[in-house]
Amino acid sequence: MQNALNFPAAILQAPYFDQNASDAMNYGGIGAIIGHEISHSFDDQGAQFDAAGRLRDWWTKEDGEHFRQASAALVAQYSAYEAFPDLKLDGQLTLSENLADLAGLAAAYDAYRVSLAGKPVTPDADRQFFLGYAQSWRDKERDAALRNQIATDGHAPAKWRTYTVRNLDPWYPAFDVQPGQKLYLAPQQRVRVW
Repeated sequence: MQNALNFPAAILQAPYFDQNASDAMNYGGIGAIIGHEISHSFDDQGAQFDAAGRLRDWWTKEDGEHFRQASAALVAQYSAYEAFPDLKLDGQLTLSENLADLAGLAAAYDAYRVSLAGKPVTPDADRQFFLGYAQSWRDKERDAALRNQIATDGHAPAKWRTYTVRNLDPWYPAFDVQPGQKLYLAPQQRVRVW
């Protein structure tokens, strides 16, 4: 019930943050994590509490409707991901965290662009940003653990958390992602919450 964000100091190490990495890599790593956590204050859970911490929904009717539409699209997107031939992800179970991943990554990208103070963005820098995000989710787990996570955890497994990039327009030119490729989403299918 605190209006606070807490990060353990130990997260300020690779792969989330590396003082020897480029700013782009760090914005994609720790920047996305910070943005993720901040966004929870403004999502469907955060909307239940006003700035003084009182239990009061502060969204407008239009805010709520837009959020429901975007949420439904993200639920469908994640529910289509197949971990095993007999098991898909549960987009409803992981919705809150998927929304935070999307908002956090978008905010981190915007912050990175602002940090350039008008300098041109190179395709290599954008690639580094998205690689920083992807590398922060490197993971290896056994099938039994993955099945358990899919059934019980409110977080999508790491591999599918990286798929958040499909919803950000700058990711496409950074890697020259084209229609017909596995991770391509048509612009009208890309989820935009904020």
